[in-house]
Amino acid sequence: MNRTSPRSRAVHTSSSRLPAVKVKYLLVAWFGILVASWVIYMQYSSYSELCRGHVCTMLICDHYRRGIISGSVCKSLCEEKTLSLQRCLSVTPTHQVYSAVWKEKAVLVKCGIEESMRGENGPDSLWHDNNLYDKPTRGTSMDEFRAMLHSFLKDSVGEQSSLGTLVNRVISLADVSGDGKVSLAEAKSVWALLQINEFVLMVALQDKEHAPHLLGFCGDLYVTEPVAHSALFRLEVPGWLQPVFPAVLSVTLNQWLAPAWPRRARITIGLLEFVEEVFHGVYGSFYICDASPRRVGYNEKYDFKMADLQSVASEATVKGFLRGRTCEANADCTYGRDCTATCDRLARQCNSEVVQPNLAKVCALLQDFLLFGAPSDLREDLEKQLRTCVTLSGLASQMEVHHSLVLNNLKTLLWKKISNTKYS
Repeated sequence: MNRTSPRSRAVHTSSSRLPAVKVKYLLVAWFGILVASWVIYMQYSSYSELCRGHVCTMLICDHYRRGIISGSVCKSLCEEKTLSLQRCLSVTPTHQVYSAVWKEKAVLVKCGIEESMRGENGPDSLWHDNNLYDKPTRGTSMDEFRAMLHSFLKDSVGEQSSLGTLVNRVISLADVSGDGKVSLAEAKSVWALLQINEFVLMVALQDKEHAPHLLGFCGDLYVTEPVAHSALFRLEVPGWLQPVFPAVLSVTLNQWLAPAWPRRARITIGLLEFVEEVFHGVYGSFYICDASPRRVGYNEKYDFKMADLQSVASEATVKGFLRGRTCEANADCTYGRDCTATCDRLARQCNSEVVQPNLAKVCALLQDFLLFGAPSDLREDLEKQLRTCVTLSGLASQMEVHHSLVLNNLKTLLWKKISNTKYS
């Protein structure tokens, strides 16, 4: 009777397992290649869909060469080529955003293009609205253009005693040649820009420290100063990756990557100052209608900068949207992402008062940004003040005194902790 030795059995068993192990490795490798291919495809398809800067500049320069538009950066963009687009930052195909270099300085370029109604998917399915530069028409006098601007800005920011100053500011901006006159091409360009909410806000807030500054324009393409950190948190998980990326891991990584607490306190003070600036300012009040981390940022010196003014709207615009609007629930009375009013269910109409003020939204954001890593002797008081702040109401009866008191208490608490240090 033949007996197999234990050693030969072990060799036979290990050799029989080898193919199974190889199959497992092959399956893992195949799955890895599949996932990597999918990620690359998603990145490429989203990039090709979102990033159409070449289409935008082609259309702008075509209008410029035909004498339809004008602007302070047209020559640099279309003739001298000293304004060059670099990295695509767009989040929607119709609003192109690029980091760029203009005369050897870093800038941000923004431009709007429309989706074609023809349902095409090629580059030609994006185009410039033919009606964009149809106003003012040839023969419009300067007085008539001034009246057009006054009426438009009145609808945009409401009836303000300083409206005349804002009109003069727009006319001065339109006069690119600096000859004291506004040509038809200059007038068409600035009128097209005024249809962009962010541009109106930049003109109205151009003397404010925490709003991005306008550097130039060509048609409805405009150039702004860049914001070094365009979001409060450095890591933003793409929507398609969120189902497989744990939220806890994202929070942990963002906390690990965040600036030191004193620097976050400095950024917060700037954010609170911006809330003050847009509350009963020279050109009325403005609402922050998307108080999410990706809308607010800071520069390399840790000074707060509102990275994207698209989420800010004038009180007149928001109330005009809500007034007379039919509704079934409060969600039907929402402008933007979170400027929400209550729904009068008996009348089935929206009330015009926004429920949550800017400060309450900002404090909700700060609970995630400011509390972790806070000094132990400050944390309890800071947490209490933020809780009070989050519960603020947008009702007019509370807005004046209570709003200002809570805001100043928060600023004072933070400033005392970082004043007379290198972070101040």
